[in-house]
Amino acid sequence: MSGRWWLMQGDTRVGELQHYATDQPTFLCRFTPGPGWEAVRTRFEDWEALHGPDADGSRAAEVIKPIMDLGLTLVPEDRGASLALFQECIVRIEGDTARVRWWT
Repeated sequence: MSGRWWLMQGDTRVGELQHYATDQPTFLCRFTPGPGWEAVRTRFEDWEALHGPDADGSRAAEVIKPIMDLGLTLVPEDRGASLALFQECIVRIEGDTARVRWWT
């Protein structure tokens, strides 16, 4: 990953991710909210707030499922192939930082 990516929900730009470092297997990005951010912000904040033991993963599933249901994609600035969140990549947003990991 290099350069810039857009987090999209359909045709709505949720935010922009600008790659600045790599901590394998995670790409670290600066996150800038877009016009669609307010509609999804609380879902990412709920995930960010999740801490502590979660032996069966049910707490994580409870906060991640609403994000999965948004149908978000990660689109490179060159408009190459987009990646579907939770199918081909994970984007975790914490304030002005995003962490991206993919497995395609």
